[in-house]
Amino acid sequence: MIKVGEKLPDATVFELIEDDRAGCTIGPNSFDVREQTAGKRVVIFGLPGAFTPTCSAKHVPGYVEHAEQLRAAGIDEIWCVSVNDAFVMGAWGRDQHTSGKVRMMADGSAAFTRALGLEQDLSARGMGIRSQRYAMVVDDGVVKTLHVEAPGKFEVSDAGSILATLS
Repeated sequence: MIKVGEKLPDATVFELIEDDRAGCTIGPNSFDVREQTAGKRVVIFGLPGAFTPTCSAKHVPGYVEHAEQLRAAGIDEIWCVSVNDAFVMGAWGRDQHTSGKVRMMADGSAAFTRALGLEQDLSARGMGIRSQRYAMVVDDGVVKTLHVEAPGKFEVSDAGSILATLS
C-alpha cells in the first residue's frame, strides 16, 4: 500500500468531458496522474463504486458540500476515483451535482487502484475488484496524508476528516 511521503504511481485515469474545453475532446479523456497533480494540492478519495449506498448518500455529497472550504484550506482540486468506466462516473457526477467541485475520475481496469495497493476483491458480492474506501491529500504528486477505512466503515475518509487534517 502507498505510504505517506511516497509519490503517486505512474498511472492513467479517465474523465468524461461533456463540454468544449482546451486540450480535451468531448467524451472520455485520459489523464496522467502525475502530470495532473504536479504543482497542485489535490484531495483524492476512492470508494467501492458509483451509485452504491454509502458512496452516493455520504461520501461524494460530503465533498461536494465542503468543496469551497477545502479550496479555502489550500486544495486546488478534489478527485473522486472509482473502479468504474468514464461514462458511469460522468452519469454519477451529474446525479451528484459535482460539476466544478469534484472531478469524477474513472479507473475502469483498477490500474491506478492496484498501483496504490488499495484494491479489494468484492467478487463474492458480484462487484469484482474494487477500491477500498480512502482519502488522501497529495502535494505536488507526493502523498501527505492517507486515511484508509476499515472494511465496512465510513469514519476517516470523509470531507470533514480531511478538512481537520488541513487545519
